[in-house]
Amino acid sequence: MGRLFGTDGARGVANAELTCEMAMNIGRAAAMVLTNDSRMRPKILIGKDTRISSDMLENALAAGLCSVGADVVTLGVVPTPAVAFLIGKLKADAGIMISASHNPCEFNGIKIFSGDGFKLPDALEEQIEAIVLDHIDTYDCPTGGGVGSITREEDAVDLYIQHIKSTVPYALDGMKIALDCANGSASRTAERLYTELGAECYMLHDKPNGTNINDKCGSTHMESLKQFVLDNGLDAGIAFDGDADRCLAVDEKGQLVDGDFVMAICAADLKSRGKLAHNAVVGTVMSNMGFIRFCEENGMRFEAAKVGDRYVLETMRQNDYNFGGEQSGHVIFLDFGTTGDGQLTGAHLLSLVHRREAKLSSLATLMTRFPQVLVNVEVSNEGKLRFYTDRKIKEATQRVQNQLGRKGRILVRPSGTEPLLRVMVEGESEAEIMLLMSFVSNWYKQKGRYTLENCRLERL
Repeated sequence: MGRLFGTDGARGVANAELTCEMAMNIGRAAAMVLTNDSRMRPKILIGKDTRISSDMLENALAAGLCSVGADVVTLGVVPTPAVAFLIGKLKADAGIMISASHNPCEFNGIKIFSGDGFKLPDALEEQIEAIVLDHIDTYDCPTGGGVGSITREEDAVDLYIQHIKSTVPYALDGMKIALDCANGSASRTAERLYTELGAECYMLHDKPNGTNINDKCGSTHMESLKQFVLDNGLDAGIAFDGDADRCLAVDEKGQLVDGDFVMAICAADLKSRGKLAHNAVVGTVMSNMGFIRFCEENGMRFEAAKVGDRYVLETMRQNDYNFGGEQSGHVIFLDFGTTGDGQLTGAHLLSLVHRREAKLSSLATLMTRFPQVLVNVEVSNEGKLRFYTDRKIKEATQRVQNQLGRKGRILVRPSGTEPLLRVMVEGESEAEIMLLMSFVSNWYKQKGRYTLENCRLERL
């Protein structure tokens, strides 16, 4: 795993890279870093997704926390944003979510939230890493009554659903929608939430069995949802990922409405109602150029953060902005939550559609997408590190950028959560960017520096 934390927590193959021993030590270190000496019995929440390994890691984390005197409150299977919200609601000192988000079931991860409900900044993650990996501190392990306790919060789902409902300004009465739960955390919450908001719900992939999370479903596999919405004449479809912190949508024509389109629709609405702070939107370096142009043409300031919703959030907080997100479907309504929340985003999008008495396809026309293609190149951890100093990569990247000029761009970056290099080419002409991507791919093959055996080419 290298260092513990990437762009979204500690993540690796469960029981191989992310072991019980590692989880226990992360729990101990997190309790030490996140609580001060004045709190003798800190209260820390643990939520999890539906992976078969989540129970195992939950028990290991809880054991580690209790061993240094922290009291643990388990939430069961809940979305990641539920953990963030419940920290404040239950007056906890911190929260931990066990999930590898959109990754396959063999992976798992640990996301840590501080007492204010926000993901940890890099500095605190580095402190935890130093304790776990470098053994810079020793654990003070109490005995007897000093050992922490474990209790269960039975109302976690109820409290979270009520919170989401309280933020939605207009009900969904009469809407017919499909919900793809990715066989993940949303399986516990989505149908009830959207039904109580007034929608008629058709459920897809809401039967988790421990190993089917994100398996050809959810926000990374939209095909079945597109077809279902089209075949059944529904108003829209919403797809979540494994821990439901992101969502993508499908309009009534079965067309994808990705995070950039969702943000464009919601940002324009917020601005029209005077609720977009500083008339600014935070995206990432991966945001479509069409979205950036949309912001510029509609009197909204666009700011690009590094990829990862934590970095989007950092930029928002630094500048007192209240709205931002990613093309992947992490959308942050900072007035209502401290992290990306797929179910909240989907509810607000559908509420807007219903209030406008419009079709989602019509609202999506306000933005024109630039064609994008993405190649995911499988690499070792060493290969990811070599990327930063590889002169040949920089030369090839610059050659493509010179060809595109101001009409497009190429972006090459290591994934923060997977052993991949992500190569994205974007421009006005799909034919041109496909040719340029072919050049880049062939260059990788010729140089033999990276493995393309599991390379995926995607039109974004």
